[in-house]
Amino acid sequence: MQRQDEPEVNLEQILERVRAFFGRFKLGGGGGSLAYIVFGIMVLAVLGWASTGFYTVQPGEEAVLRLFGKNNNAPQGPGLHWYPPGPVGKRVTVRKDEVRRLELGFRGDTSIPAESLMITGDENIVDVQLLVQYDIKDSAEFLFNVVDPDGITMRDVAETSLRQVVGSRNIDDVLTTGKEEVQASTRIQLQSLLDTYQTGINVIQVQLQNVNPPTQVQDAFDDVVRAKEDKERIINLASAYEEEILPTARGEAARSIENAEAFKAQRVNLAIGQAERFIAILSEYRKAPDITRQRLYLEAMEEILPGVTKFIVDPGTNIVVVTKEAEAENILPLPSE
Repeated sequence: MQRQDEPEVNLEQILERVRAFFGRFKLGGGGGSLAYIVFGIMVLAVLGWASTGFYTVQPGEEAVLRLFGKNNNAPQGPGLHWYPPGPVGKRVTVRKDEVRRLELGFRGDTSIPAESLMITGDENIVDVQLLVQYDIKDSAEFLFNVVDPDGITMRDVAETSLRQVVGSRNIDDVLTTGKEEVQASTRIQLQSLLDTYQTGINVIQVQLQNVNPPTQVQDAFDDVVRAKEDKERIINLASAYEEEILPTARGEAARSIENAEAFKAQRVNLAIGQAERFIAILSEYRKAPDITRQRLYLEAMEEILPGVTKFIVDPGTNIVVVTKEAEAENILPLPSE
């Protein structure tokens, strides 16, 4: 769609026509007075025309000005201003602080499959709905650089950006874990294209709405999602059990190691003591073998005999004395022959 340029105004032709018009009133009597009357009317008409050039720009708005169809002036901010009215000048007021919305893939509660169905990087189909919020950062670019920037251009650029991002990722990222990254990447891509086209649009937020697999395979995807949730739940239970068992196992292991170290130290010390005792006995044995041998025998008997049951018979009284360790003596009579 092309905009028709406004016709150029030839000032020389206008002035020539005015002079010719007033020249006709100079013929005949009273022509001078009539000329003044007509001139006064013309002046009033010019003043009335000029008075229509006053305009007010409200807060949050910006007025884009054109002179003879060309945009050669900086936009005017809030306040009272004057600019030549048409056909010399023209002004267009734009609301810059208005946050505008673009619904891609849906309109209200109605889905638009032609926009929402997309192919992911792993060649699956996904139904994606996107909401874009934006405002105007350059009024002149917004009005004059592209056709319908607030409509078809914005929609085409948003759809292109979303399809590029979704097409570079697998379906699991788009449906579950990668939604935030998809939104961020789409916003960057969308803003880049809008700046390339010099649309004067600033993207505020890009937000995914409903992201679902196609209805034909919805049940299968739901089963996959439930299976993944069960997997995560079981992993969490196993992790909790691990956190419960490992400290106990580590404590028991540490206790077993400490007991083993203590047993080791005990056995080593005992062995060292026995070895030193043997060395000491050997030294004494070398000095007096017979006496040392007799002493060792007696010490061995002192150690062995308390644990052995002994029968002592008195021939005179036929009494048997039974002893074992520290038990009291049991006196039994011998059976008669």
